Amino acid sequence: MKTIAVIPARGGSKRLPNKNILMLGDLPLIAHSILYAKANNHLIDAIYVTTDDAAIKKIALSYNVNVIDRPAAISGDFEPTVSAVKHVLESIVEEVKTVVLLQPTNPLRPKTLLESCFKVYNEKKCDSLFTVSQNEHKLGSIQKDVFKPFNYKPGQRSQDLEPLYFENGLLYIVKSKSVLKDDIITTNAFPYKMNHLFENIDIDTQADFDYAQYVLNKTSNSEKI
Repeated sequence: MKTIAVIPARGGSKRLPNKNILMLGDLPLIAHSILYAKANNHLIDAIYVTTDDAAIKKIALSYNVNVIDRPAAISGDFEPTVSAVKHVLESIVEEVKTVVLLQPTNPLRPKTLLESCFKVYNEKKCDSLFTVSQNEHKLGSIQKDVFKPFNYKPGQRSQDLEPLYFENGLLYIVKSKSVLKDDIITTNAFPYKMNHLFENIDIDTQADFDYAQYVLNKTSNSEKI
C-alpha cells in the first residue's frame, strides 16, 4: 500500500493569472512542491499532479511525475481541494494508504517538515494531520461600523492573548479512506504546530508572490531544496 503526494494545480487563477507556472527564483512555482516531494522519496512512493491546464501539465511531465487530467466539472473557483484529490485516487489503479497534499501556492517548506510530521502522524495514529501556526494578532469583526474584538479585551497586552492558531497550508497528511469520504481534515486531525518564516507564504496575489520571492532570496541555501 502506497503513500502518494498529490499536488493540485488549476490553471484558472483570477487574481494572479498563471500563478502556478510563474518563475519563483529559478523554478516555476509548481516545481517547488514537486521537488520537495522528490526530496522525500523515502516517504513518498509516487507523485501526482492534478490539473486542467496544458502548460502546467507540460511542466509537471518535464519533472517526470504523474499527471492526472482534472475534469472541468471539478476545476471551478469554488470547488474544494478534496474533489481533486479524490479524483486522483479514483483514477489510479494502485492501492493507496496515505496521501500527502502539497499545495503549490505554499512553495517553501522546511526540509525536515514532512519527516517530522510523518513521525507524529504515526505516533498519534490519527486519520489526518495538518500544519498550523500561532496567530499573533488582535482580531475582531466590524458590525455597523463598530469594531467588535474577538480574541481580546481592549487594553489587553498582545503577549497575554489566548493562543489561537491558523491553518497555514504547508502540508497535509491524510488516509486515503478519509479522502474518499470527502475529508482532508478529519474529526481527529492532529494540528502540527510550527514556527517558521515559510509559514506566512501563501501565494494568491502579486504581493504574495513578491514576498515569496523576497524570502526565497534571503533564505540560506541550507533551507532550500
